[in-house]
Amino acid sequence: MREFDALASRLEVLLHDAKELKQSSNKIPSWFWGWKSPWKGKLIGGELICEGEDDLYHLGIRIRDMFPELFDEDYRPDIYPIKATQVPRASASAVAFGMGLFSGKGNLGPGRHRAFAVISESRASDTVLRFHDCCQNYKSFRRSQEPAVDKLKEPVLDEISTALVQRYGLNFTRKDTSSLWLLCKQEASLLEIYDQACGLFSPSEVALLEWTDDVEIFILKGYGNSLNYRMGVPLLQDVIESMEQAIKAKEEGYVPGSYEKARLRFAHAETLLPFSCLLGLFLEGSEFDRIQREEPLQLPPKPPQKRNWKGSIVAPFAGNNVLVLYSCPDNNSSKYFVHVQHNEHPVPMPGCKNSDLCPFDVFKQQIAAPHLKHDYDALCNVNVEQSENRHASSRISKLLSWLFNCKNVDAQAHHFEL
Repeated sequence: MREFDALASRLEVLLHDAKELKQSSNKIPSWFWGWKSPWKGKLIGGELICEGEDDLYHLGIRIRDMFPELFDEDYRPDIYPIKATQVPRASASAVAFGMGLFSGKGNLGPGRHRAFAVISESRASDTVLRFHDCCQNYKSFRRSQEPAVDKLKEPVLDEISTALVQRYGLNFTRKDTSSLWLLCKQEASLLEIYDQACGLFSPSEVALLEWTDDVEIFILKGYGNSLNYRMGVPLLQDVIESMEQAIKAKEEGYVPGSYEKARLRFAHAETLLPFSCLLGLFLEGSEFDRIQREEPLQLPPKPPQKRNWKGSIVAPFAGNNVLVLYSCPDNNSSKYFVHVQHNEHPVPMPGCKNSDLCPFDVFKQQIAAPHLKHDYDALCNVNVEQSENRHASSRISKLLSWLFNCKNVDAQAHHFEL
């Protein structure tokens, strides 16, 4: 929000300088004159906007229609548990989704809505849905890499800044270009305005700017470092365990209403991206084998080359992963299969011969097991504790040295995951 207030002030300076130099105003976009941030005076952002509520409400309806046999029972929190992070936007997303999912199944109002529970863990200890917040090693890694990511972006921003200066006759800096690109994304996604900030850039420039965003999330949240996604092992373990419980309920003939049928989770891009990486989604060629060997991957190829890793696809607003466990008793090779959808579309898994339908045993052995051998605390906190112990030891040594010196001196859908 403050960045856009600063941009408004910066545009005033650029326009004033252009006047002082008596430059022609013909090339200057008319909306620059008197522009103010649409979010002026708004100090806190991050709420779920009306469009987001609508998206999630209708997503809930579509999911129910897609899997009618899973959502044919009356709501009970042990059959359809709903969990969200302890962040207002995430819990609001869960409520909007649940209103769609259970619409017409209650007695509240003309829409026949019904009440349902949304459970949250403490932000300080939620290692299943907010693992990035609890992982000290990840926080350290991210802080250390952010300057390098900014450096990677600089050549693209400089190139586009030069083009904007020539195109509009204003002395745009790298920072100006970055702010205008952010404004473009906010106007397009939140206000459906496409002809102001977005209109400043050519299609090829937009492609390059999108690539810089993709590189950023690749390095800081995706395949750029194995810690980015391996810290999501508690969520993957939770998914595997819930499917194993569903298989047990099926095998032992539990009566309907006595077992969980769908586990619904609502979190953030920092949750969705690592989980997608744990499944091996959006990889190119032999990259799946490389992440299994814990080898680093190359950055996404720069335009005009094609790439699978695109932020607009990997983690859009209301992005979602759906894992469905199918019971196939007539299949000779496997009785249970995992079907994976990303944003409501089947997506191939390299670990399962690029199929979106994977035998459960293969899913566990080929996709999950290489990650589940890692322990969350060992990944996230051991080095920090060792470092703290070393620092403490060093401080004690220095203190003792100082004291010493002083002395010297002085088929059938069976289970669902979202």
